[in-house]
Parts: sequence; C-alpha cells; structure tokens
Amino acid sequence: MHDLFLSAREAMSKAYAPYSKFPVGAAIRTTDGRVFSGCNIEVASYPEGWCAETTALGHYIMGGGGEIAEIAVVAERMARITPCGGCRQRLAEFAGADAKLYLCDDAGVVETVTIGQMLPYGFEGKILK
Repeated sequence: MHDLFLSAREAMSKAYAPYSKFPVGAAIRTTDGRVFSGCNIEVASYPEGWCAETTALGHYIMGGGGEIAEIAVVAERMARITPCGGCRQRLAEFAGADAKLYLCDDAGVVETVTIGQMLPYGFEGKILK
C-alpha cells in the first residue's frame, strides 16, 4: 500500500495547478499488480481542467484496464483528501464497491475506505442498457 502512495505522491509532483495552487496525485493498482498514476491538470478556462483520478483512469484505460484493487489519493495541502463527487462516480465506473481507497497525508496512508463507502448510491451503467 505504501508503494501505491509513493506513486500517487510522485504523480502529484507533476501536477499543473497554477490557478488553484492545489496539486493532487492519484494512483490505481489492478489485481494483476499494474499501477497507473495521474495528477490534476488545470487550464486557463478554470475550472475546466481535470482531476488526478481522471488522469489516472485515462492511463488505466489506455493501458488495457483490468480489475481495480486499490486507489491512493494525496494532496499537497490537504490531509485525507477524498475524490470529488465526479471522480467518485468515475472510479465507481471501473472499480468494484469493495476496491480499497487509501486517503493519504504527506507521509502515507492515514485511512482506508472502499469505493462503496465513498459512493453508496452511485449510478450504475447497467441501468442504461
């Protein structure tokens, strides 16, 4: 779990956050051990950027996807950062309710929850088919 935090923290160091000054990093590990990380990226038409979790999910999809086992999220200026509402839904699209979500501070994981706990009544794609 600490190595996933380190991947998220490394991704956070690459954040492009000139407007909010709020760098965030995220890392996703699949059940086969692959890790996909991402940072938040802002643009001048703020708040039209995207979150660290979204970037990590993009890398995950481009890397072939798979079953998500764990996710770590870290922010430079906020301990125990949680994914925003939109990212909770995005993560729930690809991770099962039992996937572990590690909430971190600058030193490591401080709390573990599940995606299901973070988004108990999320939308499910199967209802759209």
